Parts: sequence; C-alpha cells; structure tokens
Amino acid sequence: MAEAAPTVPRSGTALLFRGIRQHKARVLGCFVFLASWNLCEALVPVVIGLTIDGAVLTGDPVSLLWWSGVMCLLFAVLSYSYRAGARFGFGASQRITHALRVEIAAHVLSPVGARTGMLPGETLSLATSDTDRVGMVVRQLGYTVAAAASVGVSAWVLLRTDLVLGLVVLVGVPTVLALIQVLTPVIARRSTAQQESIARAAGTATDLVRGLRPLKGIGAEAEASLRYRRVSQQACAASIDAARSHGNLTALTTVLSGLLLGVVALLAGRLALAGEISIGELVAIVGLTQFLAEPIAALGELTAQAAESLASARRIRDFLATPALAATGAPGHPGGRTAGSPFAPSSVLVLDDVRTGPLEGLSFHVDPGELVGLVVDDPASADTVMRLLRAELPEGAWTGSVTLDGEQLHELAIDVRRERLLVDHHHVDLFEGTLRGNVDLHGHLSGTRLQEVLHASAADDVVGLHPDGLDQPVTAAGSTYSGGQRQRVALARALGVQPAILVLDHPTTAVDTVTEHRIAEGIRRLRHHTDSASSTLVLTTSPALLALADRVLVVEKGRVVASGTHHDLVALESYREAVLR
Repeated sequence: MAEAAPTVPRSGTALLFRGIRQHKARVLGCFVFLASWNLCEALVPVVIGLTIDGAVLTGDPVSLLWWSGVMCLLFAVLSYSYRAGARFGFGASQRITHALRVEIAAHVLSPVGARTGMLPGETLSLATSDTDRVGMVVRQLGYTVAAAASVGVSAWVLLRTDLVLGLVVLVGVPTVLALIQVLTPVIARRSTAQQESIARAAGTATDLVRGLRPLKGIGAEAEASLRYRRVSQQACAASIDAARSHGNLTALTTVLSGLLLGVVALLAGRLALAGEISIGELVAIVGLTQFLAEPIAALGELTAQAAESLASARRIRDFLATPALAATGAPGHPGGRTAGSPFAPSSVLVLDDVRTGPLEGLSFHVDPGELVGLVVDDPASADTVMRLLRAELPEGAWTGSVTLDGEQLHELAIDVRRERLLVDHHHVDLFEGTLRGNVDLHGHLSGTRLQEVLHASAADDVVGLHPDGLDQPVTAAGSTYSGGQRQRVALARALGVQPAILVLDHPTTAVDTVTEHRIAEGIRRLRHHTDSASSTLVLTTSPALLALADRVLVVEKGRVVASGTHHDLVALESYREAVLR
C-alpha cells in the first residue's frame, strides 16, 4: 500500500516548524551545544579578569596555575561544544532539506501530477536553493539561542559588577534588535522576489538548452537569447536589491551595536577611574564589550536570514499546495489483467456531447479491438481531447460525459485508469540510463515481447546503430538522438505497456515515409491481430496510419463531422486537404 502524502502545512512558518519538530532531538542538541559554546566564549574575558585580580595582582603562583587550568578547561568545553553543536545542526538541516526535496519530487512525480505553471528549471530551483534555505533555519535558530544566551550571561555578569551597566545591556540589546526589525519585512519581500526571478531565469535557461537544436533549425537563436537576457537582467536587479537591503541591515546593526557598546565601555571606564571596580573587572567588562559585538551583530543578521528562509518556505508550501493535475478518482481496486497475459482485457471508451473550450459537442466511441484514427482540424482541439482523456481538465470546466467501460473516467482510481487506458503524449521525454531502461521501464517484458515492440515501433533501427544495442547509454532527455529516434523509442515504450486502450498523439511526425509505413503496419500487427481485443486511438493526419484504421473520425470545429474508412473519406475535399499534403 502506498504511503499517504504528507499533509501540506498551512503556511510557510508552519512548514519551517514542521521540519524542526520532525528532528527535535538533533535540533535540541544543536541548541544546547551552541549555547554552551557561546556561554564559554562570554566567560573567557570574565576568567581573564578573575585571573588578573586573583593571581596576577597578588603574585600567587598556585592561583595562577589554578586559573590557567580553568582557562584550559573552558577552551576545551568551548571547542567541543561548537563542533558538537555544528554537527547536530548540520545534520538536522540536511535531513530537513532532503525531506523537502523528496516531498517536492513526490508531488511532481505523483501519478495524478501537479497543476503548476512552473517551468522545469523553476521547480529545480525550488528543490535546490529554496530547500537549502529552509534547512538552514535550524542553524539560524541555534545561533540565535546561542547569541541570546551569551548576551544574557554578559548582562548577568555586568549586573553583578554594576547595576547600571547590566541595565544598559538588558535594555539596549532588545532596543537595537527592535530597530533592526524595521528592515526585516523589506528583506523578506526582496528575498522572495530574488528567488522567484532566479527560478524564472533557471527555467528559461533549462528550456533554452533543451530546445537548442530546434531553435537553430528555425534560426531563432537571437530571439531566445534576448528573452533569456531579459529574465537574467530581472534576476540581477532583484539580487542587487536584496543585497542592498542586507547591506543596509549590516550598516544599521553595526552602528547601533557600536553605540550601545561604546556607552558600556564609557561607563566602565568612569567606574574604574573612580575606583569602584578593580582592574580585573575593567578588563572583564572591556572583553565582554568586545565579545558582545559579535552576538548582537549575529542576532541582527539572523533576522534577515530567517526572513529569507521564511520566503523560501512560503514558495515551497505554495508549490506543495497546488492541486492534482489529473482527477484522483475513487480508491484503487485490482485491474483485470491476468498473470502472464500479454494484453490487458478489452475496454470501451465513449465520449458523449463533450463541450469545453474548442470542443462543441464532441461524441465518439472506441470499441474493443478497434484501431480508430482521429483527424482534428485544430491543434487546440486535439490538445483538449488529450487532456480530457488524461482526466486533466478541472471539474466544472467541461460538460458532457467521458466513460470507460460505463464508468465516468474522472471517477476511476488512477491505477485502474492506467490499467485500462494509456494516453501517450506527443512530447517525448527520455531518461538518462540505457535504451532498455527507457523502453521497458519496469523490466517486465520478455525477450520475445521486447523484440516485437521494438520492431513494431521501428525502434530496432535505433538499437542496431550502437554496438551496445539495448544497453547503449541514453543521455538526459535523449539529446544524442534525433527527433525521429526519440519518437520511435517513446512509441516502443507506450506499446510495451500493453493497455486495453492506447491513445497516441501524432506518433510519426518526425519519421520518414518508409518508417511511417513500417510503424503503421507494426501497430496493426502488434495490437490488432486476430486474438486481440485491445484498442488504439490515434490522433494523426498520416495517410499510412489512417489507411490501416478500422474507422477514421474527422473532427472540425469541435465535433465529429464525418466517419468512415480512409478510402471512403478521401472523397471529401476537407479531408484530402488535411491528410494528403
């Protein structure tokens, strides 16, 4: 049984704290050890002051040895605490990042998909830089706890030394931090804009690289370059704005913390001159003053970093909240394929008076064993038909009925729907690996069946072009193959799945006429032999495929206007214009 998908958090903040809760043991370890490290850092000037008063000024060698031992122990604890805290924090951070990447990938790769308008490069940016920023929140909180603890200890030491000094720190630090928060919302907004613009640039670059060959083919390199330059400049401007905000924050933090610590040092100096504090206490106060500059600055910077993490968390949460692309249907139940059967059982597909977008009352049916050709006059209509058969049109966006074996298609569970109906998209996606892995994704095809599938799709030519045959390497997106080779491999993959009904979207547009005839005969032979009840619906204008179809349906202006064999329909002028070019 598949694991239930994680519940999408209500907000970006909830997503951040969900990760912290899931790794609370490591997070707690990070907080404790980093707080111990910073407390030891704060105690170093205090121990130095005590050493001066108790050993240096008195000239007592035993006291000097004792305080030297205390200092060594302090540095040992300091060093170990930092290493342990950083290790716990990094471990929790990486686990949170990994879990989010897996969740994003699961959302995209879910059988029902994700209805998002993001380009592939944008999704990649979300799963890399944004998840990294969210994971960093553990370390940010750890350093915040550590800085707050060290400021608290410093204030306590100063209170014991002089009430006014302690109150200045206790009141001044929160005041400085409150003033710094003025810039935090600005940083959050600009960080969001920066991440979004970088993601758009990455998405455009990814699409540009993937489509480089066709761009060169139509001479559109200059226009593509111009578009990328435009989004890249937007990303550059957004990054500069974000960096400017960070610079302003750093400047404000430095000025305010410098003024606060200057006041503390001035008060301590006057107390020393008045003889109200010892030399060791003066040294301790000056040392604490210098030390406090770092945690106060860190607290200011951490608010900005937290704003960035929150901005990324919001982007991830919004992405995870995108609805399913395809209808999910009812809970799954076993399909009808019998063990060892080369074909799925028969099914009937019926569209009745479908109206949506360019479709104006589209009605047709595909019976068991039929090879049906569908000639559509408008690419938008063809795309709508494919989305309808993939159950990707939102409920309420269309009227009419689409049934599979008498059941509403969008109400069927995704596993049952895929068992009976496979809709093969015209866009070809090949995966990095081997040719065998791309054709037989699950390794379920026997050697004989695999050869039949390769021959029917004319992909055996692709196999024969490389000495490694089926074990030849395939690069990401199949970039080393031509368009026709990729199309044949994708067709072989679809034929190998063996659904009851297979829907193909213009499967031979990138192959030559001879290969087109081979493929048409191969599909007929593989799926429509005497004992077969499997059906095939082909959206195409290829005469080779249409000539072997049992029926050809002609769709014009969103409805079927003619039906018959290819031989009968060539008498129609509009049909001849569509297919005999």
